[in-house]
Amino acid sequence: MSAPGAEGIARPDDGHYRLGNDNETAEENGNVVWSGSWVAERLGIELVGGDELRELLGLALRRNPKRAHLLVSNVLGKHVPQRPSVVHGAGVALGKRVRDLLGDAAEQAVILGYAETATGLGHSVADGVERAPYLHSTRRPVAGVAAAGGFEEAHSHATSHLLLPEDPELLAGDGPLVLVDDEFSTGNTVLNTVRALHARYPRRWYVIVALVDMRSATDQGRLAEFAQEIGARVDLVAMASGTVALPEGVLARGQALVAEYDEAAASGTGSETGTAAGTGIGTGSETGTAAGTGTATATAATGVGAGVGAPSPSPQPPPLPAPTSRPDTTRNGIVRVSLGWPDGLPDGGRHGFTPAHRARLEAAAPAMADTLAQELGDARRVLVLGFEELMYAPLRLALELERSVTGIEVRYSTTTRSPVLAVDDPGYAIRSRLVFPAHDTGAFPAGEGTGDRYAYNVAGGGFDAVVAVVDSLADSPELHAPGGLLAQLAAHVPRVVLAVVPSYLPSPSHVADRQEPSMLPAPLRGPAFSSYAADDVGWLLQDLSDVELEAPTEEREEAIQSGGAHYAESLPVEYQPSPEYQELFRSALGTSAARIARAVGTVTETVLAEHPQRYDDPASREATQARPVLVSLARAGTPVGVLMRRWAMHRHGLDLKHYAISIVRGRGIDTNAIRWLAAHHNPADIVFVDGWTGKGAITRELADALAEFDDFHPEIAVLADPGGCVRTYGTREDFLIPSACLNSTVSGLISRTVLRADLVGPDDFHGAKHYRELADADVSGYFLDTVAARFGDVTDAVDTDVKELLATDRAPTWEGWAAVERISEEYGIHDVNLVKPGVGETTRVLLRRVPWKILAKRGAGTDLDHVRLLAEQRGVPVEEVDGLPYTCVGLIHPRYTRGATGADGTAVATS
Repeated sequence: MSAPGAEGIARPDDGHYRLGNDNETAEENGNVVWSGSWVAERLGIELVGGDELRELLGLALRRNPKRAHLLVSNVLGKHVPQRPSVVHGAGVALGKRVRDLLGDAAEQAVILGYAETATGLGHSVADGVERAPYLHSTRRPVAGVAAAGGFEEAHSHATSHLLLPEDPELLAGDGPLVLVDDEFSTGNTVLNTVRALHARYPRRWYVIVALVDMRSATDQGRLAEFAQEIGARVDLVAMASGTVALPEGVLARGQALVAEYDEAAASGTGSETGTAAGTGIGTGSETGTAAGTGTATATAATGVGAGVGAPSPSPQPPPLPAPTSRPDTTRNGIVRVSLGWPDGLPDGGRHGFTPAHRARLEAAAPAMADTLAQELGDARRVLVLGFEELMYAPLRLALELERSVTGIEVRYSTTTRSPVLAVDDPGYAIRSRLVFPAHDTGAFPAGEGTGDRYAYNVAGGGFDAVVAVVDSLADSPELHAPGGLLAQLAAHVPRVVLAVVPSYLPSPSHVADRQEPSMLPAPLRGPAFSSYAADDVGWLLQDLSDVELEAPTEEREEAIQSGGAHYAESLPVEYQPSPEYQELFRSALGTSAARIARAVGTVTETVLAEHPQRYDDPASREATQARPVLVSLARAGTPVGVLMRRWAMHRHGLDLKHYAISIVRGRGIDTNAIRWLAAHHNPADIVFVDGWTGKGAITRELADALAEFDDFHPEIAVLADPGGCVRTYGTREDFLIPSACLNSTVSGLISRTVLRADLVGPDDFHGAKHYRELADADVSGYFLDTVAARFGDVTDAVDTDVKELLATDRAPTWEGWAAVERISEEYGIHDVNLVKPGVGETTRVLLRRVPWKILAKRGAGTDLDHVRLLAEQRGVPVEEVDGLPYTCVGLIHPRYTRGATGADGTAVATS
C-alpha cells in the first residue's frame, strides 16, 4: 500500500503553494488516480472547482450519522502523513495573507483555532501573522480555569468546544479576531462562535481562515448577511475554493455503504483495512507481516477492522508499563526519550500561546530534534505522530528533524477521535487505520473522554520509525496497554519512539473565580429567530419551529386542570386578531404610548441608579463602571427589555446586553440558560425583566429557582406592578400595556416557551417557536418604534418619578396576592392559579385559556375596551365590582371539561 499524501514546497516570494506528485495521488498501470475517486464513483459526490482542489483534498466515508463524506486534506497533517514543511508552510502562507489584509491592525489581532483538526493549522497561521497570540478551542476540561466561552460543532463526531485562555483578557480586546478551521463548508461552526464571542466581546473585524472554502451557493450569501447582522466586517481567506456537489440521498447511501463494508468485514469477505495484523483488502491473502508492510488482509481480532480470509492476528507485544523513569534500552521496538522540553512552556494553544512562547520553542527545537535523531537509529523514513489536539509541538519537532537531519524522509500526521471507513484502494484517501482506546481519560471527569481513537494511513505507509508525541496526561496505562497506541504502532513499524511533552496547566494566579461554562450554543437572534433585530435580544432558547405543538384551547384546558399535562408542554393555537381588534390595538397604543414610554424610562433609570448597590463596595471602580445585563422573561418581558435597552441608548448612549430566557410556573427557570449567563457575564450584573406583575407567582418562582445559584439577584424589574410584588417598577398602576393585547405578533413572532421532556433534554435550553408565517400581521417593530418615539417627550417626567421613587420605601406589599386569595374563596374557585389579576393577565386568559368570567373595576374606562371585545367574542360575561386593587381580573373556568363549553368554545352557564 502507498499511503496517500501531498507533496509541495512553500513559495515565500508569493505565499502560494505548488503541490507535487509524490504521493498525493497513486499511479497504477501508468494512470494517476485521485484519492477521492472511489467515493465519487460510488456516491456521485463531485468536487466542483479548480484542479488545486483535487491536489488539496481527497474523499473518504465518515462513520457519522450527520454527514456521509469526509474531505481529507493532504496538507493538514491530520489523516494523511505529509512533509512537515508542507503542513507548516500552508498555515504560514495563509497567516502572511492575513497579516497583509490586516495591515497595522495585525498588532492587535488574536488568532483562534478549532479543536481538534485545526489546532496545528491555527498555530501555523499565527506564525505567519507573526506577532499575534494564539488560542485554540478544546474538548478537554481543565479544573479551575474559567471559560471565555463554549460552542457546539453540529456535524463533528465530538461536538462540544471550550475556550480556556489562561489570560481572561485575551479575547476581551477590540482588535481583529482571526478564526482558523481546516475547511469552511456551511460556516455554522465559525459563525456560531463569532456570534457567541461578539455577544460578550464585540469587535469591529473578524477574519475567517481556511485551507478550502467549500460553501454551497446557498451558504455563500450568509457571510455578508451575518456581517450586517452583527455590525462588523467579516473577511474570508482560503487557499482554494469550490463546492461539494452532493446528490439527493447521499447520507443514506453513504451509511449503507459503510454498513455493507462492516457486514462484509464481520463475515470475513470485506475490505476495510488496518489492524495490528497488517493491511490490504479483498485477496484472502495472509501474507502480511508484523511490520504491516505487506498486503495482508485485515483482521477483526482487535476490533480495528476486518477483511477477506480472516487471518489469525499477529502476536501482540506484551504491555509496556508506564515507566516512572526513562528506560535506557528499547523493548519490542519501543523506547522512551526525554525531550528536554523548556520549563513552563505551554504544550500548545489550549490556554494561549504568545509570540514569546513561540520564540522559546524555536530556540529549543534544534536540541530536542537532535535528541530524537539519536534514537532513530538507521531509520530512513520517519513519521512524527501527534496526538489529537496536540498538533503544533509534534509539527515543530518534525519540521526541525526535516531541516536538520540529512538522509531521512520525515512525515507528520496525528491521531484523531473521528471514525472513518478505511479502504485500501488508490482512489480512496484513508487506506488503513489503527484503532486503539483513548489514553487521556484521566483528563476528563466522571468517565468522559473514553472510546476508540484512530491513526490513519500509518499501517502500510512504509515507515521504519515512528515518533509518537503525547502530553503527560496522555502518558497513561491505556497508552502502554495491549491494544493501545504504542502496541499498535509496534506491530506495524520496526521502531517506535515515545516523546512526552509536559501538560501545561495555568498558574493559580490566572485562575478566575467564575462558574463553570455552559456547553450550550450561542443565543438565537433575529431575523433567523424572531422579527427583532439581532442586537435587540439574544434568545437563550432552542428553535422548535418545525415541531407541531399547538392544541385547541379547550383540549389544553381540560388536560391542564385534570393534571394530565402541564401548560408548558403545548401551545395554544395562535390568536388571529380580527380587523376590529387590530384597530383597537393601534388606537390603544396611540393613546398610551407616552404613558408606556414614561414607565420604561422610570424603571430603566431606577435600574441604572441602583446597579452599583449589587456590589459589596458600591463606591468601587468595579461597581460604578458595571453595566446591567438585561434578561427578560420570555415572552411578555421581552418587548419591555428591548425598550429598556433603547432607553439606555437614547438617554445615556449605553449599549446594554439583553437576553430572553424561559421560566415556567411550577417548573422553575431554565437552569441551562442561567449557567450560560454565569459563564458569559458577572451574575451580579444580571437584571431580570418582565412586563407586569399579577399576583406575584413568577416573582416567587424566580426567587426559589435562583436559590441554588451564587451571586444572582432574585428580583424582577417590571413596567407595571399593580400587585405590589417587586421593588423596581415603572408604575404601580394597572393600565393597558398594548403588548398584552396580542400574542406573538407583538413579541417578535415568538411563541410562549415550551418545556417537554421529549423535546428538551437535560442539557438543552427550553424551546419556543418562530411563527414566520405570521410576518404580515407582525406589529412588534411598530409597537417598539411608537413607544420609543415618545422618549423625548417624557424625559422630565421620568426624572421626577425616579427622584421620588429612590426616596420612597418600595418594599413589596403583596397586596395583589391577598386580593387573589380572597377572590378565589369568594367565587368558590379554591385555586389561586385560576385567578389572573390585572389587565395583562386577564388578556392572556381570554387569548389562551378557557375563561369563566371577567371581574372589572367599576368605572374602568378605555383600558378595558380590548378586554370587553375579546370577552364578547368568547361569550364571557364581564361583571363590574367594587374594591378591586386591579382594573380587572380574569377567572379561568374552575371545573372545566369540554362539556362546560359550547361547540364553538364559548362559555355556557354553570351552576
